[in-house]
Amino acid sequence: MKAVQIIARGQCAFVDAPKPKLQPGSAIVKTLRLALCGSDVRHIHYLPDDRYPSPIGETGHEMVGMVEAIDPENGNVKPGDVVLCLAPDHRAMQEYYRAPIDRLLPFAPGTPLEHAVQAQQFGTVLYAAKSLPDLRGKTAAVIGQGSAGLWFNFALQQRGAAKIIAIDLKAYRLAFSKTYGATDTLHNADIATADALRDLNGGKLPDVVIEAAGEDESIRLAIEIVRENGFILYFGVPRFETMDFPIFEYFWKSLTARSNVGTIQEPNHASTRQALQWISDGTVDVSRMITHTFKFEDVMEAYELHRIQDEGAVKIVIDMEG
Repeated sequence: MKAVQIIARGQCAFVDAPKPKLQPGSAIVKTLRLALCGSDVRHIHYLPDDRYPSPIGETGHEMVGMVEAIDPENGNVKPGDVVLCLAPDHRAMQEYYRAPIDRLLPFAPGTPLEHAVQAQQFGTVLYAAKSLPDLRGKTAAVIGQGSAGLWFNFALQQRGAAKIIAIDLKAYRLAFSKTYGATDTLHNADIATADALRDLNGGKLPDVVIEAAGEDESIRLAIEIVRENGFILYFGVPRFETMDFPIFEYFWKSLTARSNVGTIQEPNHASTRQALQWISDGTVDVSRMITHTFKFEDVMEAYELHRIQDEGAVKIVIDMEG
C-alpha cells in the first residue's frame, strides 16, 4: 500500500509499505477521508530530533474509512461499514489502517464522509469543554479561529456563555466565527488585544480564555487577556517542548489554567459520539469550515497550505478516493 512518512524534519514522502494484517480485537479499515489538524503541523516540523524519521503513516489521525475485515465480527460493526476511525497514534495517512475495534464509531447513513471526519476534532473540543467552569453569564474569548476555535465557539454557546469573543490574526478566519456561535470578533494583528477586549466587554477582560492555536505568542497572550482570578484552557497543541512563560503575571493575577487531552480514554467515546450525532442530524453545519479538498497524491501540498494558513484555508480534507 501507499503511505506517507516524515523522513526528516519538515520533509514527508510517499513510501511503499506492507498492508497491515488483521489481529484479534482489531479491524482493517480502508481509508476514505482524512482531515488535517494543527497537531499534524507539529509532527512534521516541531517534534524532538530523535522522533525523525517517523513511523510509516504519520501524520494523519482524523479519519473515516470502510471496514474491510474485523476480528471478531460483532453486531456493532461489520465488514462493509463506514466508520469514524480514531487513530491517536497519528499513523492513518495510508491506504489501510489497523485499529482496535472499540475505536470504530458508526454514524448515520447519508452523512457526507467529509462531514463525518470532522467529528474527531469536534469530539475533542466537546470533551475539553467539560473541564471549563460554569459559563452562564460569563464572557469567554477564543484565541485562534481555525476549526478547533470554531468548534469552541459552538461548545461555549452550548454551555451558556453570555459573550463569546473570537480572536485571530487572520481576518478571513473571523468571517466564520459568528456562524459557529461567536457574539463578537477581534482581528488582533495590529492592535493591543487586551485594550480591544475591554472595549468590547464593558471595560473588563474575559472571565475565561480558550487558547486554540498552540503558538508561543498565543499561549502567552492568554495570560495577558484574562481577568484576575480568571480561567485559561490550553487546547492548542504547543509547537515546542519548552518556551518562555510569563510566570510572574500568571502568579500575580491568581489564575487557574489547565490543559486537556485524553479524549480517546473517555468511556464509550461519549463526546465524539455526540459530535457525530450533531453533525449527522444537522444541529451544526460543518460544511462551511471545509475550505479545501486534496487528493491523496497531493497531500504534501495540503500539508504546506495547512502550515502557512493561506488561500482562505480553515479545514482541509484529503480524499483518498479522488
